[in-house]
Amino acid sequence: MTASELDKEFEKYVELGNNMPPQAADDMLIAYAYFKQATVGDNDTPRPTESSNVVQTFKYDAWKRLIGMPKEEAKRRYIQTIIELLDRNGEKKA
Repeated sequence: MTASELDKEFEKYVELGNNMPPQAADDMLIAYAYFKQATVGDNDTPRPTESSNVVQTFKYDAWKRLIGMPKEEAKRRYIQTIIELLDRNGEKKA
């Protein structure tokens, strides 16, 4: 798969992911982390320090675990994650 094809496939699955019904929090954290790594790259932001913002801290930690993963690999893993979620929910892939 060429870089252009991967980008198109990634965009397709981002759209599918955005339109899925609510999923388990753990699954969404995994998808979020792959999405951020694929679109931004390594997480070099400071870890949230506000104890009241647990969700942001979980999101930060999930993304931070992927440091060093190439964007292309993160795109492939994001696509695979969304495919698995769609399959689990009995939904069709476009």
